[in-house]
Amino acid sequence: MFAFIIWHAMFVLENRTQRAMAKGMNVVIFSCITHIAEQLNQYLRNSFDLNEDIVIVSNLIENDGSVVAQSNNKIVVFLANMEKDTMPQRQTQYLSSSNDRLAVSIKPLYLNLSVVIAANFTGANYQESLKFISQVVTFFQQQPVFDHHNSPDLDPRIQKLILDIENVPRHDLSSMWGMFGAKYLPSIIYRVRMATLNGAGVHSQVAAVRQTTTHVAAD
Repeated sequence: MFAFIIWHAMFVLENRTQRAMAKGMNVVIFSCITHIAEQLNQYLRNSFDLNEDIVIVSNLIENDGSVVAQSNNKIVVFLANMEKDTMPQRQTQYLSSSNDRLAVSIKPLYLNLSVVIAANFTGANYQESLKFISQVVTFFQQQPVFDHHNSPDLDPRIQKLILDIENVPRHDLSSMWGMFGAKYLPSIIYRVRMATLNGAGVHSQVAAVRQTTTHVAAD
């Protein structure tokens, strides 16, 4: 008699995994952007001896077309786009079984995020926007990588954040800011690489199906 394990209801498991990944991904993206904003905020406060926060995570324009009030005279950080890493990877991992159960784990998900950092100072305060955006560039030039060694409070589900300046052709700037629903502001776009959903832990356990083959001797 020979026994072997076959995967039980594979499509159900994949759907369950995808739902878990989507939920976890939303949290990780939030943690990624807020961590970048908090680190930048602390740096700018120290650099300019500010008594209040200068960096916020926010849209520039509300859905009704009005300006977000709290974004005035602030460095505004917001997500412009996100892409899955193009390297093909299997997202579901089946670990060893025990007591006829299979442990299902989610492998890391690697993302590329396009994050806009805009200096929203207008009118007589326009010069402030140039001063602040220059310090933004200086900060991320000095610290383009965030990991658990230099950022102990980084979300444990994120392994590492790597920031690179993303160049936007001049003829694309108008359409990009039109998509944001705003007029151009002194700003810079960073591609945040490998925001990782850590799937090292066990996501769920499922029943393993055992198929038994019996050989019957001929008379």
